[in-house]
Amino acid sequence: MPRPSARPALTAVLAALLATPPVVAGTGAPAAAAAPAPPCASPPAPARTVAERPWPQQRYAPERLAPLATGAGITVAVIDSGVDRRHPQLAGRVLPGTDLLDPGGDGGRDCPGHGTGVASIIAAGPARGVAFRGLAPDARILPVRVSEQQVVDGRESGRTVSAAGFARAIRWAVDHGADVLNLSVVVYADSPAVRAAVGYAEERDVVVVAAAGNLHDSGDPRPYPAAYEGVLGVGAIGPDGGRSTFSQTGPYVDLVAPGGEVLMAAPGRGHLVADGTSYATPFVAATAALVRQYHPDWTAAQVSRRILASADPAPGTGRRGDYGAGVLNPYRAVTETGGGAGAPPVAAALPRERPDPALAAQRGRRAAARERAVLLAAAGGAVSVAVVLLAVVLPRGARRRWRPA
Repeated sequence: MPRPSARPALTAVLAALLATPPVVAGTGAPAAAAAPAPPCASPPAPARTVAERPWPQQRYAPERLAPLATGAGITVAVIDSGVDRRHPQLAGRVLPGTDLLDPGGDGGRDCPGHGTGVASIIAAGPARGVAFRGLAPDARILPVRVSEQQVVDGRESGRTVSAAGFARAIRWAVDHGADVLNLSVVVYADSPAVRAAVGYAEERDVVVVAAAGNLHDSGDPRPYPAAYEGVLGVGAIGPDGGRSTFSQTGPYVDLVAPGGEVLMAAPGRGHLVADGTSYATPFVAATAALVRQYHPDWTAAQVSRRILASADPAPGTGRRGDYGAGVLNPYRAVTETGGGAGAPPVAAALPRERPDPALAAQRGRRAAARERAVLLAAAGGAVSVAVVLLAVVLPRGARRRWRPA
């Protein structure tokens, strides 16, 4: 797949939140007069439309999920750099949000394009001549703008909120109807304010999904919010199914999803390809939206447990710290029975030679069906023979920096 050019690299950088004073006071009081938003430090470069089917979509086949769940009725908050609702594939899918950088904004301004890309992986709608679409295309995106930082020519630029501002963003999203939080950002220091805000979301039955970070080559510093209890921490795999070399490893990795060479929407129109655990996170957030729609009576904790319990085994002999419970499987998360109320498996990252749990269960169901058919056949008659045929055949017919990770 061709990689769009003329775009500044988005690496794992959002801002020095704990080292700088907040840009926004965050009192909650309305501003007397909102100042015009300053121009973007580096306006997004034009991006061309990519027609080809991206590899994560080949793996997950949203059209297979569409008859079961599309995310309808579910709101996913994208707390990020904003979401550009002008993109044709996001039209009508982005709710009015808020802007904690420039008071008076509704979250629709996105200078680096990071949040727009994340939102499109979740909810991009179909477009003529374009294979790319979101995993939960009928979900609604609630944008909360907290950063415009990016890397241009190897140097960080742009503004961000403080840790207190980020905590405020989480609480705002929860108070404005979010069912799922997508946090494609990382800070490498614990913040009591953010910890409390994450707890606030969990107490109010919101699924919290966060990136595990891109600093594997720097020693895997502990990433937050991914490392908080109850948060689904997401690492990244590439097109070959193996862990992306940048993706951090550790006990905070709960599962992995596509994060290498991922296609997404660019601000305005067109598409781009980028790497990062930032882009693995929305695949899990979208899956949470699908499960919440399909099982509307489930709690956030049940949704998270189902996502972990239904993950595919890690490739080869992947360690749990590399892959967590395994590789995200949205179809299994929606369709498989069990796993909603129970605890996730202790060691779901299985070697390749061990059987897929879903396949083993399917084989068990088929064996039971065959046994029942034999008993019916022994009872006699043409009707019993027909039952045998049906039972056999039909079952063969699931540090200190906020960073966009």
